[in-house]
Parts: sequence; C-alpha cells; structure tokens
Amino acid sequence: MFEVLTEKLSAVFRKLGSRGKLTEKDIDEALRQVRLALLEADVNFKVVKEFTARVRERSLGAQVMESLTPAQQIVKIVNEELVRILGEGESRLEASAHSPSIIMLAGLQGSGKTTTAAKLALNLKHAGQKPLLVAADNRRPAAIEQLVTLGGQLDVPVYHETVKSKSKDVCAHSLKKAKELGANWVIADTAGRMHIDEVLMAELAEVKKELKPAEVLLVVDAMTGQDAVRMADEFNSRLGLTGLILTKMDGDARGGAALSIRWVSGVPIKFIGVGEKVDDFEPFYPDRLASRILGMGDMLTFIEKAEKTFDQKRVKELERKVKTASFTLEDFLDQLGEIQKMGPLAQLVEMLPGASQLARGMPDGMQEKQLKKVEAMIRSMTQGERQNPNVIDGSRRRRIAKGSGVTTQDVNQLLNQFRQMQKLMKMGAKGKLPSNLKGIFG
Repeated sequence: MFEVLTEKLSAVFRKLGSRGKLTEKDIDEALRQVRLALLEADVNFKVVKEFTARVRERSLGAQVMESLTPAQQIVKIVNEELVRILGEGESRLEASAHSPSIIMLAGLQGSGKTTTAAKLALNLKHAGQKPLLVAADNRRPAAIEQLVTLGGQLDVPVYHETVKSKSKDVCAHSLKKAKELGANWVIADTAGRMHIDEVLMAELAEVKKELKPAEVLLVVDAMTGQDAVRMADEFNSRLGLTGLILTKMDGDARGGAALSIRWVSGVPIKFIGVGEKVDDFEPFYPDRLASRILGMGDMLTFIEKAEKTFDQKRVKELERKVKTASFTLEDFLDQLGEIQKMGPLAQLVEMLPGASQLARGMPDGMQEKQLKKVEAMIRSMTQGERQNPNVIDGSRRRRIAKGSGVTTQDVNQLLNQFRQMQKLMKMGAKGKLPSNLKGIFG
C-alpha cells in the first residue's frame, strides 16, 4: 500500500535532511519532486496543486526557515496537509434513533461489495452488535449464494429471497425479519452493474426510499484510481452518500484514489479493506494512513491487531517472563504462532516506525518463509533443549538441522540471536538498557 509514493517521498526528505539550512530554491525543488511523485501515484491534479501550494506557503514561514531542523519541520507540515486532504478525524457509523439502524451498500460489480458486506457485519459483531445481512442483489444469483455462505461462516443471519423478487421488496421484508431476530443493524447488499446507468440509479433510489437508511456507503475498488474518484462523485450527486469504503487497498501500490477521493467528492472514508480475509478490514483513520505514507509506521493499528489476536492471560505471563529474564525458546515459538495470526508479516512490519523500507527490501513471501524456518528448527528440538538452549552442542545442532531441513549455520544463527534477545531482556529487567532501546521494552 503506497509503496511507490512512500519510497519517492522518503528520498525527497532524505535529500532535504542532508542540506541543513534550506533556501527557497531548495524548498521549490523538493516540492517539484513531491508534485511529480503524487502525480505518478495517480493523485488527482487539483488535489496535488492545492496540496503543494499549501505546503510551500507554510514551508516558507519563519517556523521552517529559521529552524535548526527545517527538514523535520517540512515533514511535519506534509503530514498535517496529508491528514487534511484525507479528512481529519475518524468517521464512524451513525446509528439511527430507532433500531434497527440500516446500512445500504452500493457499488459497481467487481468492487468487492458482497465480501465487504460480510466484513462490515463481522466488524459490528466484534463491537458487540447484532447485524443482519440482506441479499438484495437479485441481478446476480451468485451474489446471494456468496452472502449466504459468508454469513454461515461468520455465524451472521442472512435474509434472502428468490432472484425474481424485487430488491425493494426484499429490503422491506428484511426489516420485519430484523425485528423478529432482534437485530440492531441491517446491512443491505444491493445490485451492482459493470458501469453506472439510469436503470441502476433508479433501482438504488427505490431501495433507499424503502429502507430510509442511516448510512449509504459506496464500496469502491481503490485499484481503479481516478475512475474510483469520478464514480464516487457521481454516486454522491445521485444518491447522497454518507460514506465510502475503499477495498483492495493492499493491492494499490500507488494510492491515488485514497488521496483524492475524500477531497474531490467531499464524502468521508469510513473503512478500508486491506486483504482477502474477512477480518482484513479496518476503520479509516486519516492520521494513521498519512503516517504510513510517510514511512513513519502505524503503531496504533499494530497494537489494536495485537490486542485482538493475543490471549491476554498469555500476554501477562509473557510479561512476567520478560521481566524475570526467564523467556525460553518454547515461549518464542508460542509468540511466533500469535504473530502469524495477526496477518502477513510484510503488512505488520510496515506498521513499525522506520521499518517500512526493510519490508520492501524483502522479496515476496520471504518473511513468512523465514518464520517457518525458525519454527521448524525449534520444533526439531527436545523439550529440554527449548527450555535450556545452552545444552545444545555440536551433535545436537547437526540433529536439529537435519530434522528441520536447514544447515547447522542456520541453527547457530538462531541460537546466537536468541542469546542476544535474552541479554537485552536481562538488561531491560535491571533498567540498564541503552536509552534508544528502552522504548521497546517499556
């Protein structure tokens, strides 16, 4: 996500940082590079023009020109202006005064609307709500089957009728079903088309009139770039959207749609889809995304993912072991399993401040292969060896290497890295960590 843009912006800021004091000429040249990077990332021209004009105006002020760290001040300004374009503050779902609250999803075919309906239902379920999915896309029988299957997997009820039923009738009947089930949210997956036409808009207008939804959300494929921006603008003018959901954000290395769509359409982004799994779905936070674009990581999302994944009792036990420096390879193996549940390692590494370049430097799948390699080595050890790696001599190392399909050098490397980790933990427990490492073990 934003791989190309992040690389180019990072290069611009590194160059500025090497100059010390900055002149107006330095700033203009840097902004020329920023402008090119944004245009190559498929960001809307008007957005680029306003963004660079505002950054230039603020960068030529006394706060930057007289600063001892002008490059850092410019990064701060760029970050703030990115947040402004993306839409300041989180845009939450608005519940209606009377239950159930209704969400109407709209979008073209292929945007991931049906899968998004299921992801949204799971998100609400995790928040303690009781959603009902409605298969109102009677133009595509496969969409009904897909939603019923997804609902079954997530243990979320799905209301559906035959393909001959009209969408507005299906929606009307679903409200009665919602009251029977005690559902407090209804998510209607409406019909899509390959492109916008009058028939589609008339049908969606009928459904909206019938449902009187609290939220009308447009599901947009982020990979379609400026087409997504134009589509959002048109849907908004015809339907009156309350929010956007950007899908396939993990496949969009440029990011032009995300950076343009809010500013051009005036409609807030409420969620983003960051993968194919049903839990690869996040609330949209402009400040966090701006931080990712600038290669500064996104620790809050990382922590939230960890809190959802990790067993809290095991976290407390791990904390005790770290503090008492009794962390073993057995514990390390447990933690590897927990980390793998959080999602692709490349995505997780990109959330760590300063580590995004490291993630991009690794070939696809390399991170997961390395974890599996480490896991295989630890599983090839006996219980006693995992608890006390000091007993692993030359013959044991050869046995472990043979059992896990690696070299003895790989086993040596793992043991050396683990000893370093234990050493750091002991220093942390005694409060003797160097200042630049204390934050990690704080």
